[in-house]
Parts: sequence; C-alpha cells; structure tokens
Amino acid sequence: MSMRIDTKTSPLVIIAFDAGDPDFIQHWVQEGYLSTLESLRRRGCWAKLAGREQLSEWGTWTSLLSGISRGQHGFYYFRQLVPGTYDLRLFGARDTGVQPFWARLRGGGKQVAIIDPPESELVPGLSGLQLTDWATRYLPQREVRAAAEPAELLREAQRIFGPQITVHDFSPHKSLDEDREVYHRLLERVEKKGTLCRSLLAKDRFDLVVVGFYESHDAAHRFWDYRPEAQANGHRHEINELTHAIRSVYQAIDRQIGLLLAELPSDANVFIISCYGMETLYPTTGLMDMFFPQLGYQGASTALLQSQKVQPLALVRRLMPQTWRVALQRYLPVQIQERLLAAQFRKGTNWQNATAFAIPALFTSFVRVNMRGREPLGVITPGAEYSTLLDRLEADLEQLVDPHTGNPAVRQITRTVTAFPPHPPVVLPDLFVEWQPGAHFMRRISHPHAELTQSAPSYFRGSYHSHRGFVAAAGPAIRVRGAIGEVPLLDLAPTCLALLGQPIPQTLTGKVNPAILPG
Repeated sequence: MSMRIDTKTSPLVIIAFDAGDPDFIQHWVQEGYLSTLESLRRRGCWAKLAGREQLSEWGTWTSLLSGISRGQHGFYYFRQLVPGTYDLRLFGARDTGVQPFWARLRGGGKQVAIIDPPESELVPGLSGLQLTDWATRYLPQREVRAAAEPAELLREAQRIFGPQITVHDFSPHKSLDEDREVYHRLLERVEKKGTLCRSLLAKDRFDLVVVGFYESHDAAHRFWDYRPEAQANGHRHEINELTHAIRSVYQAIDRQIGLLLAELPSDANVFIISCYGMETLYPTTGLMDMFFPQLGYQGASTALLQSQKVQPLALVRRLMPQTWRVALQRYLPVQIQERLLAAQFRKGTNWQNATAFAIPALFTSFVRVNMRGREPLGVITPGAEYSTLLDRLEADLEQLVDPHTGNPAVRQITRTVTAFPPHPPVVLPDLFVEWQPGAHFMRRISHPHAELTQSAPSYFRGSYHSHRGFVAAAGPAIRVRGAIGEVPLLDLAPTCLALLGQPIPQTLTGKVNPAILPG
C-alpha cells in the first residue's frame, strides 16, 4: 500500500505535547487559555487516540512513532522480566531496536529537524539536524546523555539554551518553596526550548520537523495536589501561585508552539500529539505482592527461608519493620535499589510452586503466568491449562473490592493473547491490570477469601497516566474539520509517511487514516 502526496511546499510538523491531558486541553481551550491549540482545532481536526497499544505509559510513544505494535517491540515498563529467566532488568525504548518512522527517510533527500523526540534516539545518516535528550524528562532509572548530529550541534544548543535544566517530577519530602522553584524552572525551560527550536529551524527549510515538550508531564505530576479539584478532595494546600501551575505550564507550551509555527511555512501540515493524559491514582505494589500468596497462586519459598537462616543480613532485613526498610531504601541510589529489588524478586518466590506472579510495578500491574517452556521452572502447560488459569486470575481480580468506596478495586483487565494474538506473549505480561483511579491510597482491599493490605512505598505520589491521548491536525492535506472521533494510534506513522510522499512498508501494523487523509 502506498499513498503519495506532493510535499515540496508542505512540510510536516509534529509537536509532542507529552502527557497533555485531553480533558484539560478541552476545558482550557474553551476558556481561552490555549490559543494555538484553539486555532489549530478551528482550522483542522481533532481526535482521540485509540487502540490496544494504550495499555501502559511506557512504550506508547515507541508504538506511535515507529508504527510497530507493542506486541512486536515488547516495551511495557521501565522494569521488565528478562525472557527465559526470573531476572529483572531496566528497559527503555533503545532496547527495543525499533526506530521511528523518519529513519525511512535516510538517503531520500528529505531534510529533517528532530529536536527531543519522545522515546527515540538519534538516527544516524539523515539529512538535516537531530538533537536528542536535551530537555526531556529526567528518569532516575536510566542515565541518558544528549546526542546530536552533526555533533557540533551540542555546542550550539549550549550556546543558545545555556546549561541543561534538569527537573525532578517527584520528591518525597518536597516543600512549597521547592515546588515554586521547580515551577519557575519549568517555565524557564519551556521558553528556552522555544528559543532553541526557532533558532535551529531558521537554518534551512525542512521537510519534517519533530519537537517534543515534556514540561506538561513533569508539571502534572509535581503539582497535581495543588489543583482546585484536589483542594476539594481533601488536600490542604492553600490557594497560591501553584493552584493553576499545570495550566500555566500548558499555556507556556501553547505559546511557544504558536511562536514556532509562525516562523515555519504557513502551508505546513501540523500535528500536535499526546499519547496519554493524567488522573488520580496511587501505588498498588503491595496489593499485588499479597494477591498471589493469599489466593493460592504461590507457596512459601523454602529456599528463601533457608538462606535467611544462614545469612545475617537477610535475617536482619526480615526482622526489620517494613516502614524502616522503606525509609532506609529512600537513601540508596536507584541502581542499587533496583539490584536489591531484582534479587528479592528472584530469590523470594518458590518458582516450582508458583502458577503466576507479577512484575514489580507501581501503578498498572503486569501479571505473568509461570508457563512451562517459557519460564525456567514453569508449571502451567500452554493451551487449556493456561487459559483456565487466566480465567481464574481475572475472576479473582474482578472480585477485589475497595471497602472505602464499596466499588471494584480493578477498572480493567486486558488479556495479552487477545490484544496481541495469536500466541501467548514471550516478552509482554499475560495480563495488564488497571486499577480504579480514586482520591485515596488503598491500604486495604477485600476479596471473598482474603484481605490484601499494603503500606505506602518509598515512591509515593497520587498521579498516574490515563490512557486517553489526542491528536490535533491542520494543513493543506488535512481536509476534514472538527472532531473525528477516534484514530488508531498505529495509524499515525503510516499517515505521516504518506504526507512525506513515502511508500508505506508492509511491516507497519496501521494504515493511512482515511479520517485524517481522505483518499
């Protein structure tokens, strides 16, 4: 399949508005705070992103920009199980081996300007300029350095932007003064990013421009509890300059996008995209830790108990109260925390007596069947026994109730073999479990045959990602207007290739979207 469009006078511009919540944007556009987005929607179209890819924040941008399904690239969390083992490792987009769609422009004469694309590394050999990981999100689990092509672009970025500005979206003991400082740093970074982009894009005429803004993501996490809605839910922050901090950061990004578009060719085809939004949700790690042993999916680990008898450090750890262990863990480097967690995961389960387990995760839960032939000590046979166990797991998860509300504790369960057929996954978990969002931390949930409890983890915050994304598009090739419903996330990469006059490889799962580009 191929679709060619004359793009000699129609550059393609893609702006990643990371974690830009569609409900926030809808509301603030209507109230007049986001004039650039309002203008784009007025002269183009607006759609919700849909599809099976939106099961986790992690890996969603990889799917969107590559056109390769999560079922193929296998990225679902920053901490993943190493296939064929019970080992955990830190994982990122770079580990997938998947490249964004613009890698297909290599050698084709197209000029690109790629500035901080999400979940993407530099693609060598493209004509134009690339700057990656300059002002993106800080992730303590993985240290990533800025890269550029040509290499001297790093020095130019430093000259224009100044020193890189690192922002932490989480601090366990933050104060109002610290949050004010982060707020001003975010606004400063948005403005400097805009200045940097305009300066770099003035160098040439580019066929493809990709720019990522991440401050919306950091702001939403950092200032979630300052929102007016949060005040109504019992948070005790007084009304102050941070009450509308998230909106102000969105406004700053909207303004810089407007300034950027004003200096690009007026006939550009423009896409503004967010893969997911934000909602109130608290960690659920401890609940899943209890779910499997309490409901008979795992037996006691004799090997672990035996090792603790002969290892003084393990014995001290076992006797130490959980609250003390959590407090001490906060002061360890993240890499050491991850090694300790991986060791505890590997040694803390009697794998020969376990039918299912969970990859340690904070919000969305990732359930894995201990399947024979896939796991080293698998006990569940593929086929009927595997399906029966999934039925039982889903039934038990659906019976979990939050006694605080009386409602189900789990919102949605996705069976991976159904979402990404036909075979059980090799890399992905077998179940994706989404918990019910709510305004409180679930310390206790009930099941007809068990009660699950948890304490607050060291990484404790009340915001996580909704699986609601959006795309707004306008330009000479975008002939539809207004809301167009839902667009499959995997359609965007082939649609963008079509706008660039490129053939659509058969390896891409999606298609040129007819709602955006009518034939």
